[in-house]
Amino acid sequence: MFVSTLAVAVAEIGDKTQLLALVLAARYRKPWPIIAGILVATLLNHALAGWLGALVTGWVSPEVLRWGVVVSFLAVAAWALVPDKLEEDEAKTPKYGAFLATLVAFFLVEIGDKTQVATIVLAAQYSPLWQVVAGTTLGMAIANVPVVLLGARFAARLPLKAARYAAAALFAGLGLWVAFQGLPA
Repeated sequence: MFVSTLAVAVAEIGDKTQLLALVLAARYRKPWPIIAGILVATLLNHALAGWLGALVTGWVSPEVLRWGVVVSFLAVAAWALVPDKLEEDEAKTPKYGAFLATLVAFFLVEIGDKTQVATIVLAAQYSPLWQVVAGTTLGMAIANVPVVLLGARFAARLPLKAARYAAAALFAGLGLWVAFQGLPA
């Protein structure tokens, strides 16, 4: 659970979903429904992603799975180096309440995002599944709740470039660890 929490918390800094949290906080000015929407959307999205990752473990041999995880971690490490920008269409939210707008927007924006891919990879590597999903959801909360609570003032002070490098190093380290854990010393 610690690995999935740390991986997602670091990877989420400066991510488009964190920017979305900032936009929602500025638009609705109701932090608790936004936080609840983020948690529910992330839990649903990452549970589906984790289930897919766990399902993959039954389809492929342990050796193929191991190298697939290595390649995936290294790909997410490279992806983490690319700064995210919130597209104009993604910034638009439905004119419903803060909770529903956050739930829908976060769920959709998280599809195919690096934290969702990381959840798939982590679930393929670690078990039990509930700990991976709980960890990735907690990681999203660690990264997004302060943004929602403190808004633009906090977000302007985030060292986004350093966070991207830290996330890339973390995922590269995980990839190398998985690559060499099964090799004799």
